[in-house]
Amino acid sequence: MPLVNTVEMFKKAYAGGYAIGAFNVNNMEIVQGITEACQELKAPVILQVSAGARKYANHTYLTKLVEAAVIENPDIPIALHLDHGSSYELCKDCIDGGFTSVMFDGSSKPYEENVEEARKVAEYAHKYNVTVEAELGKLAGVEDDVKVEDDKAQFTDPDEVQDFVKRTGVDSLAIAIGTSHGAYKFKPGQKPKLRLDILQEVSNRLPGFPIVLHGASSVIPEFVQMINQYGGQMPDAIGIPEEMLREAAKMAVCKINIDSDLRLAMTASVRKYFAENPTHFDPRQYLAPARTAIKEMVEHKITAVLGCAGKA
Repeated sequence: MPLVNTVEMFKKAYAGGYAIGAFNVNNMEIVQGITEACQELKAPVILQVSAGARKYANHTYLTKLVEAAVIENPDIPIALHLDHGSSYELCKDCIDGGFTSVMFDGSSKPYEENVEEARKVAEYAHKYNVTVEAELGKLAGVEDDVKVEDDKAQFTDPDEVQDFVKRTGVDSLAIAIGTSHGAYKFKPGQKPKLRLDILQEVSNRLPGFPIVLHGASSVIPEFVQMINQYGGQMPDAIGIPEEMLREAAKMAVCKINIDSDLRLAMTASVRKYFAENPTHFDPRQYLAPARTAIKEMVEHKITAVLGCAGKA
């Protein structure tokens, strides 16, 4: 099947009490590992590209990799999504360049500016059957071009969501309920906690409307331990407990973003390979097990967190 937008994905996910994995892609091995896992488990998937990924790998290379994945995995719906589009111009460029879904992130702007620019993006995107995600609230953390200090983070105000969605016409909404970007999500000793009460209130205000969680990697301990075992220093890395994410997926959350866990899986595998094979230099030799590590991690997320196996 061709690339799809997220309308049917989210409609089925909301009704079925599960979420779709939105995995960030940067190169061929990551695309292959994600889609091979989804094909085997018959799970729908969102492959998302950040502004940083476009700078690194080039828009054309990434879209062609995703188009190849569609050909190689014909039995699953795949959406190509822009993650954290910071401007109308960037969103428009991705829409014109073949993306089927875009996110406009105006969460750092004053409310009225966020509304106006999100509305403008939605109006343009809908002309081309492209779905639009926007964001209310600010997540702390650092990932690619997203940098928000802890003291600047803000939970989403449920009193704003109805007005925002009505005035913008967006198709899904990312909210801040305690997740955080990057691997270092919390201070040492701080206990992760999702504000499911806010999620429930947002759901009450927007019945049937798909909600998105950003910064939702769990920072899987085995990968952190492997990185540290082979020369890394990540003692304070801690993520969102997977049982909390699964609970959110049973509620109104239809899309869960996962990036840091991909990076950790790939880096842990490469570090291990070179520790055991210090004289090797063929990229195929160390990227092949890295691709396998990503595939296995995605399979775990689909079954343990997202609940979307067999939903393609």
